[in-house]
This record gives sequence, C-alpha cells and structure tokens, in this order.
Amino acid sequence: MKFKPWFYSVLRAVFSPLFKLIYRVKFVNAHNLPDSGAYILAANHISGVDPIIMAVGQKHRYIHYMAKAELFNNKLKEWFFKSIGCFPVQRGNSDINSVKHFEQVVNNGNIMGIFIEGTRSKTGEFLKPKSGAALIAFDTKTPVIPVCNTKTDKGYICHFGDPMTLEELGFNNGGAKEYREASRRIMDKIKSFREQDLS
Repeated sequence: MKFKPWFYSVLRAVFSPLFKLIYRVKFVNAHNLPDSGAYILAANHISGVDPIIMAVGQKHRYIHYMAKAELFNNKLKEWFFKSIGCFPVQRGNSDINSVKHFEQVVNNGNIMGIFIEGTRSKTGEFLKPKSGAALIAFDTKTPVIPVCNTKTDKGYICHFGDPMTLEELGFNNGGAKEYREASRRIMDKIKSFREQDLS
C-alpha cells in the first residue's frame, strides 16, 4: 500500500471548507511552507483533527505523517492511512523502521509531519518534547518548521513558523544532548507562537 496523491487531494478538497466552518480555523503564516524542497513540520498535538487542519492549511504540498501504530489495526484502516501518507510508529520504543522510512520521505524532497510531544495533550498544555524530529532533521540535514495548534473560545488557530536551519537548532556533531537541545528550541518557538496568538 502506497501513498496516493489523488486521494489525499480529494480528501483535502472535501474537508477544507467543512473544517474551516466547524472549527472556525484561523491560519497564521500558512504561506511560510515553501512550494518545493524537504521540510519537517514539528507541531504540538491537542486534538485528533490536528493533522487534518494542518493539511487543509497547505493547498499545494502533501504532508506525510508519523501516526501511532494502533491506527493501522485492520486492513481497511491501514489502506486508508497509508494512502494519505501516514506511516505507523511504535510509541515508547526506538522504532528504527519508522525513522528510516521518514528519512527516505524527506530525502526524496517531501514534507514530514510529526507531533513533537509524541502524544496528544489531553489538557492542551505543552508536554515535554521528544527527540525524533531533531534526530531526523540532523541525519537528513532538513530544516524544521515549528507549528503551533491552539484552541480558543473563538475557534482554532494553526500557526506556521519560519524554517529553522540546523545552525538555528544548535547542531554541531549530533548526539543525544544536541537532539534534546534542538527539541527544546523547537518547542520554545511553538510556545512563543501561542503567546502571540493569545495576546
């Protein structure tokens, strides 16, 4: 089962007006995502609709997401999620196959979406970031675009940041310490977007 761009495009066209109406979505800097080249979207996770809303915000690019393995627990769901560019990851483990898959995704010039906290925040508050996005960014020399998802009384805000280079992420030789520092820098950007959006 492979990614089907036509299927992704149809779903995005269908869901775009629906989600904008239901969730009253406001996009900030959605145009920041360049029309070509590989990027990693590193976002916080507050709702099951986050990946759909992020996809709706990008009219010309496809986002390939890391998704929890539980979503692929039958043939139909596996077909659906893989057709829209999702790939299963075993949470809580060092899933080397998933890392290799997404390194190939970005090496092919595509966009990878990852929820940097590793799981959904039930309260909406920020969780401690994981190092997966930073590791893949360093290994593939790919810029990271931080994304902040925020719910307010007026609706839903999806805020895209500027691409962060490896230098801005603090990379030198790689390794666990630098991955943690890069993850902190990404999360600090995400937090700053929420402060802006709620001010």
